Amino acid sequence: MYGHLASMASGALAERELKQEESRFWKESYRKASLWSPCADRKESRNTGNFQSNTGYILVSANGGLNQQRVAVCNAVAVASLLNATLVIPRFLYSNVWKDPSQFGDIYQEDYFMKTLKDEVNIVKDLPPHLKSLNFKEIGSLITDADLTKEATPVEYIKKILPILSKNGVVHFLGYGNRLGFDPMPSDLQRLRCKCNYHALKFVPKIQEIGSLLIRRIRKYNEPRNKLDKELLGDFITNPQSKSKSNGQDTDREPLKYLALHLRFEVDMVAYSLCDFGGGKIEKDELQTYRESHFPLLMQRLKKSKPISPEELRISGRCPLTPEEAALVLAALGFMSDTYIYLAGSQIYGGKSRLRPLTNLYPHLITKEDLLSPNELAPFNNFSSQLAAVDFIACATSDVFAITDSGSQLSSLVLGFRTYYGGGNAPTLRPNKKRLAEVLSKNNKTVINWNDFEARVKNMITEAQSVRLRGWGRSIYRQPRCPECMCRFQ
Repeated sequence: MYGHLASMASGALAERELKQEESRFWKESYRKASLWSPCADRKESRNTGNFQSNTGYILVSANGGLNQQRVAVCNAVAVASLLNATLVIPRFLYSNVWKDPSQFGDIYQEDYFMKTLKDEVNIVKDLPPHLKSLNFKEIGSLITDADLTKEATPVEYIKKILPILSKNGVVHFLGYGNRLGFDPMPSDLQRLRCKCNYHALKFVPKIQEIGSLLIRRIRKYNEPRNKLDKELLGDFITNPQSKSKSNGQDTDREPLKYLALHLRFEVDMVAYSLCDFGGGKIEKDELQTYRESHFPLLMQRLKKSKPISPEELRISGRCPLTPEEAALVLAALGFMSDTYIYLAGSQIYGGKSRLRPLTNLYPHLITKEDLLSPNELAPFNNFSSQLAAVDFIACATSDVFAITDSGSQLSSLVLGFRTYYGGGNAPTLRPNKKRLAEVLSKNNKTVINWNDFEARVKNMITEAQSVRLRGWGRSIYRQPRCPECMCRFQ
């Protein structure tokens, strides 16, 4: 079935190339998207710089990778403001999964972070000496995720955490994760989280510089194109007044357009999904071994529950999109075979052989490892979060961003960043895995022609691109179109 679709896709791409028909999905579909503009940095504050009645210090040790830690930092800023506490620059826990010792100052500009938020939250770089020597667990100031409900409300923090903070002068949130909900939330705290995410967290010059180098090499162009470039790359993107030629690149020519693809098909994602990807017994045994080694809690849960078949998982939209499925979606959306596609992450399960259906249709598939030399990447080796920051930049500044898993933190944060700074001209493609599985399932039973497949995929993507306000309980990091984060102009 996939082979038949791939053959039709190849024919459609060849025909489109002859006609030079450009995909309409290079541009934002809805004019209303441009009516929203960033304004989370407007001057509103519950504290207005008055920290005399400070209740104590909040220390946060965030777990996870780059994007999980970013969310934890923004949540910690809001909690510090809520409790009128002093926030210590957050610490990042070492993870056996990510294996990255990077701390806040290795990824984000500490002084800029403190300066941007100084009128709203008191932030210091370390605890005072008399608090460092305390045994937080012994005095009851050690707070883990088990002590707070998932997506806790501000009321819970006031009832549970504030008394401890007032008594001991310090609380330590250890392994701080998703422990602050989005609603109900006072509007000033919601705005503060947006301000932290979109204004206060700037990548350090080392990351901005390598990101700028990567973007220039993808585009073959040296100047900033939009606000996203300036916000993410700072002064490392050439000044627009400069019309010089650099590294053999002509700044008078149009920049090369590219699509960034976050293809969540790493071994952990594939194994955890329990889906079947057609690799036979060898692949099945390999993924089972990985589960037993890395996901012991999942294995325990599986022993106690009724098994769900791979077919049921796929039709319910719970399976990661394969590179082959991603290629078929892009072809159905009209992207020509000469489209440059930046692949974020690049650690695809199955390597080049698994990517072949994608590269057969789209040979211009590039990664940071293709465009940056080993010497240029050397300072980032063994620092997965810093490399993830480079991918964040490449995805956020792309002409089109395509995601295959809406639950990914990287995809969510990049989508939010493009919504916030994109000016209504930063389209994101979001396939609905359940609907796509239905289309492919029908095609497997009764072979449909390419025009029908194309029409169904286009409808699926178009409906997902509509401009909506952030819904109740939805993440402001993913959907910043709300009065607390953005301003709407008629």
